[in-house]
Amino acid sequence: MKIVSPHPWKVSPAEGIEIQRRLRQKLIKENYVSHVVAVAGVDVGVKGGIAKAAVVVLEYPSLAPLEQALATLPVEMPYIPGLLAFREGPAILRALESLEREPDLFILDGQGIAHPRRMGIATHIGIIIDKPTIGCAKSRLTGTHSDPKPEAGSYTYLYDRGEIIGAVLRTRNNVSPVYVSIGHKVDLETAIHYVLSCCRGLRLPETTRLAHKVAAGERLITKAPRQGLLPM
Repeated sequence: MKIVSPHPWKVSPAEGIEIQRRLRQKLIKENYVSHVVAVAGVDVGVKGGIAKAAVVVLEYPSLAPLEQALATLPVEMPYIPGLLAFREGPAILRALESLEREPDLFILDGQGIAHPRRMGIATHIGIIIDKPTIGCAKSRLTGTHSDPKPEAGSYTYLYDRGEIIGAVLRTRNNVSPVYVSIGHKVDLETAIHYVLSCCRGLRLPETTRLAHKVAAGERLITKAPRQGLLPM
């Protein structure tokens, strides 16, 4: 993927917030997802001041791995709640740039609009690459909600100041839910559908689970794409 970053990444908190406010004007909440044949998972691990960003591209709906990319960069920003994209974004974009094929949909380990300024990392990256993205986080950053029923597929809405900003989704019976939100160019119902369809009996979708393995150094066995899924 060819990516042009629209702003610097090493900034002060005040500058970061202003960048988020400018980018938010480009957010699209309508659904642009139609026929998905390849879905990507994105995960970042940070250790010793180094960020390792992994992207896995999976055939959909089989979820067979097609491609993986890993980028390693020094971290230039400390962890600041609400500004995670400035810490992990450069490594993510570096990994995305090395992909040979362009996925139809991206699921990031983090928030989308379920964020105080509606600019979590899935939204931030989605706007920059201008592709449909979903945030699927393991914990809540902001908002209030009731608990979903214990059965897989149950969900309740996540609210902030009267606005629905995401869904609290049970992906497996009697396990802690995940927090799903719009990233960019997708609506919430579509986001819920694809997160659930990417789960294989575990709490986290395969997109996140496999990207985490790649970020930890594992090499996936990939298959040749089926006819119609060609490189970019």
